[in-house]
Amino acid sequence: MTKKKVSPIRSYMLKNNKGKRYEFPVYLGIDPLTGKPKHTTRRGYKTIKEAELELARLKLAVANGTYHQKRVETYLEIYDLWVKQYEKTVEESTFVKTTGIFKNHILPAMGAYKIEKINVDVCQKNIDEWATKLKKFRMVKAYAAKVLDFAIKRGYLQTNPFALVDMPTKANRKAIVNEEEAENFYTREQLIEFLSCLEKENNTKAYTLFRLLAFSGMRKGEALALTWNDLNFTTNEIRIYKAIARGKDNRLYEKSTKTGTVRTIKMDDKTMAILKDWKKKQKQDYLILGFNTMQPKQLVFSNEHNEYLQPTKTRKWIIHVQDKYKLGTITTHGLRHTHCSLLFEAGASLKEVQVRLGHSDVKTTMDIYTHVTQKAKEEAVLKFSSYVNI
Repeated sequence: MTKKKVSPIRSYMLKNNKGKRYEFPVYLGIDPLTGKPKHTTRRGYKTIKEAELELARLKLAVANGTYHQKRVETYLEIYDLWVKQYEKTVEESTFVKTTGIFKNHILPAMGAYKIEKINVDVCQKNIDEWATKLKKFRMVKAYAAKVLDFAIKRGYLQTNPFALVDMPTKANRKAIVNEEEAENFYTREQLIEFLSCLEKENNTKAYTLFRLLAFSGMRKGEALALTWNDLNFTTNEIRIYKAIARGKDNRLYEKSTKTGTVRTIKMDDKTMAILKDWKKKQKQDYLILGFNTMQPKQLVFSNEHNEYLQPTKTRKWIIHVQDKYKLGTITTHGLRHTHCSLLFEAGASLKEVQVRLGHSDVKTTMDIYTHVTQKAKEEAVLKFSSYVNI
């Protein structure tokens, strides 16, 4: 009896039970570069007959040596090639953020476009739409253009149409007009009131963390990565060389600082005393939870499992205090801007502030400098009026 041949064609259901499709694996011969067999899976056929015909066509092409790998046709297919290379060049946290931008903004708008159909008009249309919705639309445009730069390198395009678009200048005008109202920092008086209210809350960990952020200017990720070994209570110094970031699958991991540099900053006596008190309290509190916080790499700020504190936790803490005591609203990162502004107000030089905050580019420091406190602005006017004396 002749043994019945088993067909490689299989059926599968589309999402939300929107019908059945067919797929099959197929051998594509030996890869001339690696010497290894190549296989692929083709899917999306509506009938078994359609799948059988395509399978037979592919087998014949491979047998005759006429099979050629299908060229990519759409922006999404180019993106899939680009993103594999991009992942090798950046930090995991940067990769996660970038792919999020593509998933949320770029691919829904451009993914289905045929590569040869993407022209200046298409790019201009999408940039104009991004500009009406997104504050950082220029960054979105830059990432979208990277994929087409990659397409040029691979021979799918001759020029990048994104290079020829006109960037909107009137976008987000409302946000620009209201910038003064939404400045993300506290004045000296507001900071004192904020820390005073926070101290009443009987949350030593939160109070210590926010005090440290306000008096050091370090980034939240840098503060949450600190271990007690990074603090020198004899010299009142803190060594900053790492930060926590969010990677794939929402995982928190340790990486280098944003600029990849190491810096050691001086701290004031009171903040270091507050940190020393928290170290003692942490030892007592975490002993009850079953943790020995005297280990060499003990985190200064950790969760109830003595692991990295979720960065979102600080938002809950700061909003709670601001709402309860009717305080001005800033974000946790606003404490870094507060530190920067008050340093300038206290007479620190541009270079001193740049080094302390760990800015690789002085322009970043200058951008924050333009957001000086209202008090500083008023004092400048008073000084001018007093000097002119008319």
